[in-house]
Amino acid sequence: MPAVTSKDTLSEYCLRKLGAPVIEINVDEDQIDDRINETLEMFQEFHSDATLKGYLKHQVTQTDLDNNYIPLDKNVMVVTKLFPMSQSYNNTSNMFNIKYQMMLNDIADLQNFAGDLMYYEQIQQYLSIIDEKLNGLPQVQFSRHQNRLHIFGDLNDGDIKKDDFIIAETYSIIDPETHTSVYDNKFVKAYATALIKQQWGSNLIKFEGMQLPGGVTINGRQIYDDAVQELAQLKEDMRLEHEMPPDFFMG
Repeated sequence: MPAVTSKDTLSEYCLRKLGAPVIEINVDEDQIDDRINETLEMFQEFHSDATLKGYLKHQVTQTDLDNNYIPLDKNVMVVTKLFPMSQSYNNTSNMFNIKYQMMLNDIADLQNFAGDLMYYEQIQQYLSIIDEKLNGLPQVQFSRHQNRLHIFGDLNDGDIKKDDFIIAETYSIIDPETHTSVYDNKFVKAYATALIKQQWGSNLIKFEGMQLPGGVTINGRQIYDDAVQELAQLKEDMRLEHEMPPDFFMG
């Protein structure tokens, strides 16, 4: 069996699964393409294998300050945190800046943590609590359909300056055109097949009860109903077994 690595090979796989070429599948190519697109949308929206956690670095421009938002890549689905980084590493006014933390870790290493790992971990948690209470993290809102990261407050108040760097913790969609193994995902193949089957049944419903030569009766309604049940089961299995919990993306 050829590898499923594109829309075309996925389409061929689904049709063979439904009985082609032994049985004629009465579905147009454009309808198949639409159903595959719907499958990818469902996969990217809910399946944990469809997104990848990462960190995006962006250097603030004057345009960003004027617009009061940061443009992000179209594949970014969720932004959970924002970490501002000052351009100047000589600025020590904030005890929790990167240089200070690196020095703190070096001192801890030289002193062998001044105790055991449990004590070191407790100190790190205590420092994190102080940092959260005194400084916190910037509050942001990401508009997915606009590809804009809005930072609450005024970017022109000096907290974030031109040429400063910000790092956003994100979850991005895995592009199937780049990573073609997405098309070979078990859920994608099963869901696309069920959607095409539903489309096939929908196309045949208007011929329900019509007899073909030899006394064969077309039953598009049964094909449609079977596909609906398969889709419902696939959705339930995916939401129970592969969807990330709702609070996973809250930040």
